[in-house]
Amino acid sequence: MWFNTARIMMVRLLILSIVFILHNAGLRAQVPVPGKALKGTVLLKNGIAHIGNGEVIDASAVAFKDGKLSLVADATIIKLNPNEFDTIINLNGKHIYPGFIAPNSTLGLYEIDAVRATRDGNETGEINPNVRSIIAYNTESRITPTVRSNGVLIAQITPRGGLISGSSSIVTLDAWNWEDAVVTMDDGIHLNWPVIRYHRRKPKPGSTPPHKQFERKREVLRSFFEKAQAYNKGTYSSTDLKLKSMAGLFDGSKTLYIHVQGAKGISQAIEFSKEFAVNKMVIVGGRESWMVLDLLHKNNIPVILHRIHSLPTRYDDPIDLPYRLPKILHDAGILFCLENSGDMERMGARNLPFYAGTAAAYGLSKEDAIQSITYNTAQILGLEESMGSLEVGKDATLFVSTGDALDMRTNNVELAFIKGRVVDMDNHQKALYRKYRAKYKDQ
Repeated sequence: MWFNTARIMMVRLLILSIVFILHNAGLRAQVPVPGKALKGTVLLKNGIAHIGNGEVIDASAVAFKDGKLSLVADATIIKLNPNEFDTIINLNGKHIYPGFIAPNSTLGLYEIDAVRATRDGNETGEINPNVRSIIAYNTESRITPTVRSNGVLIAQITPRGGLISGSSSIVTLDAWNWEDAVVTMDDGIHLNWPVIRYHRRKPKPGSTPPHKQFERKREVLRSFFEKAQAYNKGTYSSTDLKLKSMAGLFDGSKTLYIHVQGAKGISQAIEFSKEFAVNKMVIVGGRESWMVLDLLHKNNIPVILHRIHSLPTRYDDPIDLPYRLPKILHDAGILFCLENSGDMERMGARNLPFYAGTAAAYGLSKEDAIQSITYNTAQILGLEESMGSLEVGKDATLFVSTGDALDMRTNNVELAFIKGRVVDMDNHQKALYRKYRAKYKDQ
C-alpha cells in the first residue's frame, strides 16, 4: 500500500515538473531580447521634456551618446547642427520622461504565486540580513516587459519576510542576467518593524498575548543589533555572515529600510535607528506618516509611501486621505516617493505612473507628481548622480509617450532607452491582443 502511494506521488511530481519546465520554456520564448545601443549620437527633437526635477521644456532637444545624456536644452533657443548627430528622431510634441523607478519591488523574485518553485522572495527564519535578493532575481520574468510598457525602467528588488528580510539591490529592467542588470548591489537592509496585532476572536488558551509577542520581537532585534555593532567594531578569527552583513548600516554605506505603517511604529523605528547610530534610514510604508510630520522633518527621514490606491487605515479617516497623502508630505518638506507593494504587486507595478497621476489629481502639481516616481526615488535610493532626471552626464534612461504618461487614457510608451540601449516594448499581453484582434477582425 505504501509502495503504491509513493509511486503515485512520484508520478504526479514528475508530471508537475514536466508541466513547469514546458511552461517556463514558453515564458522564455516570449521575453524580448535585451536591447542594443544605437551607434553614435542620438537626438530626440521637439518633444515635451519633463526633466524630473520640476522643470519642463516644451520644445526640447535631448541627445545622448555612449549611454550618457550629452544635451538637454530648449530647441527654440539653441542652434542645432544636424551633422553633429548620427540619428535624429523628431517627436513632434510627444512627451519625454526619465525612466520611472519602482522601489520596494519583488519583480523577478516571484512568477506564479500558485507554484512554489517560482517564489523566491521570502527566506525562512526571523533574522536574515545576509540574504541577497539579487542572487534570486530572474531577468526572464514574463511580467517585467509588461511593467516596462508604462515607463517603469528601474526597480529596487526587495526580499520579504521575517524581522530582517535581507538586502535589496537596484536593477535595470532589461538585461540578459542579474549581473548585467545590477545598478547598485546590496543598497540596503530591510527590517519589518513589529506591531501589536489584536484579533477580534478570543485568543486560544495558552497563546501568547499580542503585547508579549511585540516585546519579544523588539528584544530579538535589539539583541541582534547590539551583537552586530560589537562584531563590526572588532576582529574575529571566524566570520559570521549575518553579523558581517550589517556593517554597512553602521559605517553609512548601506541604508536601513524600516517597513512600518502606524504613527507609533514610525516613532519607535526612528528612535531605534538613532539608538544604534544608523546613519541612513528610510521609512517604507508610512500610511500614518501624516500624524508624525514634525518628527520626520526634524530627523530628515524620507518615506517610501505605500500604494495610495488603498482605503484609509482608520474608520474615521477621510476616504480620500491616501490620495492626498503625497501632497501632505510634500507641503511638510518631507522627501518621499511612491511604491506598489501588496496584493498582485508584480503585475501591478505597471500602475506606478497612475498612482502619481492620482496624487496630481489630489493636490500635487503634475511635475511634482512625476518627481515622486523619478528624481525623489533616485535621491532616496542613492541614484541621483546617475538617473532620476534628464540632465547632462546622467544615464540615458528615458522613454517617449505619445500622451501624458500619468493618465491611463493617454499613456502610450512608444520608445524607451536604458543607458542608451533601445528597449523592446513588446510583451505577451500585446502579443495576445494582436492574436485575438486578427481572429475577430473580420467577424
